[in-house]
Amino acid sequence: MWLQGIVLIVSLLVLAWSADRFVDGACGLARVLGVSPFLIGMIIVGFGTSAPEMLVSAVSAFEGSPDIALGNAYGSNITNVLLILGVAAIVNPIKVDFSVVKKELPFLAGTLILTVFLVLDGFISRINAITMLILFIPIMVISSLGKKEEQDEEENGKKESLLKSICLIIFGLALLVSSSRALVWAAKDIATALGVSELIIGLTIVALGTSLPELAASVSAARKNEHGVAFGNVVGSNLFNTMCVVGIAGAVTPVTVDPKILTRDLPAVAIVTLFLFIFGIRKKIDRVSGILLVAIYIAYSALLAFKVI
Repeated sequence: MWLQGIVLIVSLLVLAWSADRFVDGACGLARVLGVSPFLIGMIIVGFGTSAPEMLVSAVSAFEGSPDIALGNAYGSNITNVLLILGVAAIVNPIKVDFSVVKKELPFLAGTLILTVFLVLDGFISRINAITMLILFIPIMVISSLGKKEEQDEEENGKKESLLKSICLIIFGLALLVSSSRALVWAAKDIATALGVSELIIGLTIVALGTSLPELAASVSAARKNEHGVAFGNVVGSNLFNTMCVVGIAGAVTPVTVDPKILTRDLPAVAIVTLFLFIFGIRKKIDRVSGILLVAIYIAYSALLAFKVI
């Protein structure tokens, strides 16, 4: 099992690094094409940091491991709020724009309710999955309306070349695909050897690994006092995970939903989504709250690992 352990660690590192290259290329291409900063942050970067989740879930579903796919999606949402926002707030307390509570967070809550409705019968059909993917489009369009579109003159002076941006996108995507396949293979073998369910592996190890780009982005944003980026990155990523990651997995192959997802994991996602509303109303995430979030994440992961829940 030591070989699988090495492959797992290496593939997680490559996954995070290649996602960063993909985001660099996507942002460079967006600037070359003159796309607004908001669209870069919400759509391009949001898609880029969620690319590992989407690819791992697609590969998992294709290779007959839907539990890893769903565990990765919902586990990433939990990790984003508890660990990523927690660590970012510890690094530098985060100020939250209340407008997010009025616009983006209701969408996030609505997509969660829709997800529960679609999986109540214990099955995600291709029709349900495609419905998720289609509904995601107007959500992103509506979210982008009314946003102030400003171009940073300094950034405009640093436009990457079109060729360099395209090369970064292709290179990053190729590494994302290959490292995702390696990660799924190693995770499945480790789960079998340890007698741990693939759902638990997806909720913990795989979810943590695929959330590394979000962790890097949010911590970096917090250090630079880019509070909106730190909080918005998590909200946007969770929207992608809830609709696109689950939708892609179900579109690849119909998915039978483990009962634990309905009784344990989706309620956990609902609780952390409620945390986002609380922080939005308070308009901040201080260091004490950050420490509490990380402590809850550690406790939750331990309970999963020791099969207490």
